[in-house]
Amino acid sequence: MTLWTPLAHLFVDGYNMIGAWSELQQMRDRHGLDAARQQLVESLINYSALQDYETVIVFDAHLQRDPEYREPLTRHLSAHYTNFAETADTYIEKACASQARQLRYTQKRLIVATSDRAQQQTVTGYGAECVSAKQLGRLVRQAKLKSRPKQRPRQKSSGRFLFNALDAQAQQRLTQMRFGMK
Repeated sequence: MTLWTPLAHLFVDGYNMIGAWSELQQMRDRHGLDAARQQLVESLINYSALQDYETVIVFDAHLQRDPEYREPLTRHLSAHYTNFAETADTYIEKACASQARQLRYTQKRLIVATSDRAQQQTVTGYGAECVSAKQLGRLVRQAKLKSRPKQRPRQKSSGRFLFNALDAQAQQRLTQMRFGMK
C-alpha cells in the first residue's frame, strides 16, 4: 500500500463560496442552505480529485449548537463544521498556522479560498496562497470542461446500413473488395 501525498492542501470557506457563486446562491434561494452546501461539495469533489488536492471545506457553526466535527467525503475532500461560535476564518487561520510548519519541509502548497481580505492577509503570513471565491469558481468550471471527454461531431447517416455512414473513399474501397477488384 502506498501513501498518498497531495500536491496541495486547499482550505475553502464554504459559506463564502455559497455567497459568491451565482449557481450556489440560486440553489440556496430555491432549495435551502443544505442543497447549496451539497452542490458545493459535489463541485469540489471532482475539482480536488482532478487537481490532486487535499481539500477541506469549512462551514461556520451558523447558529448551531452542535460540536465541531469533520466528515470525510472522499480521499481528496472532507467537510469540517466548526464549534459553536467559531468562525470558518478562525478555523482556517489555525489550520494554516499548523500546516505551515509541516509544509515548510515538504514543499507542498497551502491554498486558501476566500474573498475575505483580512483573512487573505493573515493566511498569506503563514505562507498560504489565496484565491478569491470567484477565482475558485472559475477554476472549478475550467477543470470540469477540461475533464469532459472530447466528442467528435457525428455524421448523419443517409441510410440504415453502416456502409452509408462511411466516407466516399472507404465506400469505394469496400465496393472494390466486394467485387474482387484491387
